[in-house]
Amino acid sequence: MASYLKKIKIIKQALNHVTAQLLVLNSYFYQKIFFKMKFKNLENNIMTTNTESIQAEQTSNWQSKFRALGPGILMASAAVGGSHLIASTQSGAIYGWQLAIIIILANLFKYPFFRFGAQYTLDTGNTLLEGYRQKGPFYLWIFAILNVFATIINTAAVGLLCAVILSFVLPFAVPVPILSTIVLLFSLSLLLLGKYRVLDGVSKLIMISLTIATVTAVIVAMTRGAVAPPDYISATPWNLGALAFIVALMGWMPAPIEISAINSMWVVAKRRLTKVSYHDGLFDFNVGYIGTAILALVFLALGALVQYGSGVEVEKVGGRYIAQLINMYAVTIGEWSRLLIAFIAFACMFGTTITVIDGYSRTNVEALRLIFKKQETRQGYLNLSMLFSTVSGLVVLFFFNNALAPMLQFAMIASFVSTPIFATLNLLLVMKGEHKISGGLYWLSIIGLIYLTAFALLFIVQQLGLLG
Repeated sequence: MASYLKKIKIIKQALNHVTAQLLVLNSYFYQKIFFKMKFKNLENNIMTTNTESIQAEQTSNWQSKFRALGPGILMASAAVGGSHLIASTQSGAIYGWQLAIIIILANLFKYPFFRFGAQYTLDTGNTLLEGYRQKGPFYLWIFAILNVFATIINTAAVGLLCAVILSFVLPFAVPVPILSTIVLLFSLSLLLLGKYRVLDGVSKLIMISLTIATVTAVIVAMTRGAVAPPDYISATPWNLGALAFIVALMGWMPAPIEISAINSMWVVAKRRLTKVSYHDGLFDFNVGYIGTAILALVFLALGALVQYGSGVEVEKVGGRYIAQLINMYAVTIGEWSRLLIAFIAFACMFGTTITVIDGYSRTNVEALRLIFKKQETRQGYLNLSMLFSTVSGLVVLFFFNNALAPMLQFAMIASFVSTPIFATLNLLLVMKGEHKISGGLYWLSIIGLIYLTAFALLFIVQQLGLLG
């Protein structure tokens, strides 16, 4: 009996072992089926997501285009400043309509290289600075050095001009240094508190109000007629003596070429907030760029209709010219237009101040990240960079105010001379990829590169004294 029970116990243990093995195999079998089904579902989901992504990329309507607006408007806000308010109106005030062709050609031949900044980012998801690094660290270092210098000088310049204009808007007198401090600190606070969303919305409002006010002023001036007498003999810009003026006009028309790198940063920031397709992103760029080109001609028309041939010598210094411009408008158009013109100028320069601090700070941080080969950067670094831009601009205003004009002139010359270099880099970045350029846009970029290089060389040769 004991032997029988022992055999039953052995058989039972064997059955338990077999059962356990069957359960393991059964579990493995169902797990394998489950993972197959799960992988299949995941594969289907990926295919569905990719299909939806492609459909979203191909679907473009006016609603999606409006949502995409932002980086191009910011670029317009940065461009419509000293180049339009001062250079364009001075061109019209001194030479009438003669330099309209220069403004058109400058905007036309620079268009491809500014567009390539947005196009490269929309195509690859990378910024222009990342593209510069791929071409070689030397180009990135050159960009970083020039960009830091431009950050300090441009922040000080736009803050000072904005403060001068604000002094004409306020009903009571406030020292310009205090107004400059208020303008720069308020712009910094706006950026630190609202980040990109507030900047995006404010820039749209500024550009809409600027466009309406500028067109209104031009219409009023046209109804009054030009102030130049019929027998007025105009100065000619078609000589070497006016070359520096023309070069400065083109150097900042519509903006320094490094704005293309800033715009690519804004495109990346916009895409983090809103889904922007390739075509909608280019629509946003075209709205901003073409809008600045048209506004440049509008500002030239203001100078040609209101100041040209009036008998009053046109001031060449920015702050003094703003005062003269507002006074001339008040005398010729009417005293009621004083606040209107002051508002146009202030809105223009305030928008430029905001975008200069934000844009240059973003590119400085990105350049340092790429130089030191960091994977990502913190928001705090951007805040510190914006603080540096503001403080350094204030330092220039308070301690080097007398040397501001020569430094600004040097920055404009450096920007113009470096334009063909950065234009070539931007062109090389879009020679490959899904949306590589070809046809008319390619030949326009080649002709534009030759045009810009020729003017830069002509200017350098003249500065060296090799021309009469």
